[in-house]
Amino acid sequence: MSTSDVPADVPADVLGRAIRLLVLVGEHPHGITLSALARESGVPVSTSHRLVNSLCREGLVEFEAAGKRYKPGLRLFQLGQQAGQVYGFAGTALPVMQRVTRQTEEATLMSVLDGTRHLYVHYVDGPQPVGVRSDPGRHGPLHCTSMGKVLMAFAPDDVRTDLLERVDLTPHGPNSITDRDALRAAVARAAERGYATADEEHHRGLRAVAVPVLRPDGSVFAALSTAAPAFRRSVDDLVALVPLLQSAASELGVRLPAR
Repeated sequence: MSTSDVPADVPADVLGRAIRLLVLVGEHPHGITLSALARESGVPVSTSHRLVNSLCREGLVEFEAAGKRYKPGLRLFQLGQQAGQVYGFAGTALPVMQRVTRQTEEATLMSVLDGTRHLYVHYVDGPQPVGVRSDPGRHGPLHCTSMGKVLMAFAPDDVRTDLLERVDLTPHGPNSITDRDALRAAVARAAERGYATADEEHHRGLRAVAVPVLRPDGSVFAALSTAAPAFRRSVDDLVALVPLLQSAASELGVRLPAR
């Protein structure tokens, strides 16, 4: 691929290209090949090879010789942990989320808005043998998750309006919202009620409820959710947990450091 063949959305500067490659590696925790990196990033193979090797030298990326794959390095993990401390996701949020899980006996999750998706930032596993799993650092869709709906519902007016026009409506589960007017109605209900539900919208057999984590000034910081298998929890069961989640969210809204 020559320079003239590089897609228009690929950063022209070296730093921008390196960051794009680093983000892609981070999104493939089990590793990604050089050819896949170049294809997904739009950066030519030769440039991708040079830049990703520079990231390896800094410990941000690790090369797995056996599979010829690039994986997130320990330095990247360290930086992620430090960022988590700054935002309070570990030291502040974790004890509160653990307490919620002890009371609900289900998984507790936290996400923040990240562009047109939400980013899972913390997760506490439930004690049940069958439960919900989540990977902090992964992105999720907004239109078919309880946390995504809540984050849109309590976003500033201009941000909410923009998201409702732009979010992808690809179906993920049997009940995913695929109509934009239906999404607007669901987000409006979440704003009115103070919580949102997802009934097998993101994954078949999964239900969830979420509430916003609001700052004292009313701005939204994150979303807090309880998620459970559909065979064990009805939507009404999860809605009954809203007061517990709101109490925890109120505590977090005061205790979490400023972003």
